[in-house]
Amino acid sequence: MPEVPDEAWCDIAPDWVCEVVSPSTRRLDRVRKMPKYAGQGVSHLWLVDPGVRTLEVYRLEQRRWSLIATHGDDDVSLIRAEPFDAIEIDLRLLWGLAAPSQKLNRSKRSQSPPPRPS
Repeated sequence: MPEVPDEAWCDIAPDWVCEVVSPSTRRLDRVRKMPKYAGQGVSHLWLVDPGVRTLEVYRLEQRRWSLIATHGDDDVSLIRAEPFDAIEIDLRLLWGLAAPSQKLNRSKRSQSPPPRPS
């Protein structure tokens, strides 16, 4: 998006949408929203269900959703998922089991130079 709009909405479709699924929105997310996103040309869609700890990754192909990956609680915690497959994502963050600051602090510590001997 070249500029931040002044309105509370925009008419440009995003490249990626992430829906957090709950028992009360599961049908709405799949039956009503997914076709709308496809119709608008959203290229990737994630459905995150923290209740059952799953991440479904969809790619739009020929105006239809293709499920390209499913990650769950039994997977390793670090995954790569389109369209962000250049980075590792900690699934525990999606489930609310790890704080982002904990991971950042841990990586900062590992990158700092060792103390100099006196």
